[in-house]
Amino acid sequence: MTGGPAARRLSLTADRSDVRLDLFISQSGEGLSRALVQRLIDEGLVLVNGQPAKPSRKVRAGDVIAVVIPPPEPSPELVPEAVPLAILYEDRDILVVNKPAGLTVYPAPGHPRHTLMNAVLAHCPEISGIESSVRPGVVHRLDRDTSGAMVVAKNKAAQLHLVAQFKGRRMLKKYQVLVQGHPSPDEGAIEAPIGRHPRDRQRMAIIESGRPSRTLYRVARRFHGYSLVEATLLTGRTHQIRVHFWHRRWPVVGDAVYGVKVDWLGRQFVHAWKLGFRLPGSGQYMEFEAPLPADLLEALETVSRLPSRRD
Repeated sequence: MTGGPAARRLSLTADRSDVRLDLFISQSGEGLSRALVQRLIDEGLVLVNGQPAKPSRKVRAGDVIAVVIPPPEPSPELVPEAVPLAILYEDRDILVVNKPAGLTVYPAPGHPRHTLMNAVLAHCPEISGIESSVRPGVVHRLDRDTSGAMVVAKNKAAQLHLVAQFKGRRMLKKYQVLVQGHPSPDEGAIEAPIGRHPRDRQRMAIIESGRPSRTLYRVARRFHGYSLVEATLLTGRTHQIRVHFWHRRWPVVGDAVYGVKVDWLGRQFVHAWKLGFRLPGSGQYMEFEAPLPADLLEALETVSRLPSRRD
């Protein structure tokens, strides 16, 4: 039996100095985009003289750079499926939905069907014309076990418009999060760089070579041993809220990876509560709110039975 494609391995020797590592590799003629190179560096697949390095590291003439490029995973086919959609807003350019927990955003190995995009394609067949096999119209995503508001573009122009707002940090992204402990002060900012965990590649961590990350927070309500927090993402790193609150020793309730597990909630208490941006068609700024789902409301009821005080 023939195995799948092997990883591609490159060995480059720097022929000049004072050039960023990610730029040097992307300009090496090997056909690697700078975004791909940055991802490979984040995942520990690039070594300089045998050591991991930041994308911003300046190479020196004579440096030996080893790059491992994993083989592409086969992409599942995106097909329309009659998965229920909770629509918060819709016009000719966009669809804003309230994603339930447990629903993956788009097909991937291990989750080839029953995703949000399967449902969106059934509702809006026209999005299949956007240039992506399994992610047409996707602007941002939520973790599988995170619920709440998401926007999907229905045409390429709308997608580019929204992506520009997302990358320019002009899109409002507010979350409701239940954490263990009492954040102090009641309002503040968490600034800590996030990157792949150096030993567990399935996790993210606060590391010096990580990408700059910033989260604003405000305590909305305190309970005995817990706090309901409103978190605003100013950057969009993988698992940002969960990692930042874990870093500050306010672990997210129900989070089996970075937080604290409890027997009264079966998933992480992270809900994308409010999403704000300018509509691609008119330029009008609008905000959309997704109400807390039943399991999170029940979790709040559980902690509210404990002695509590309001701010």
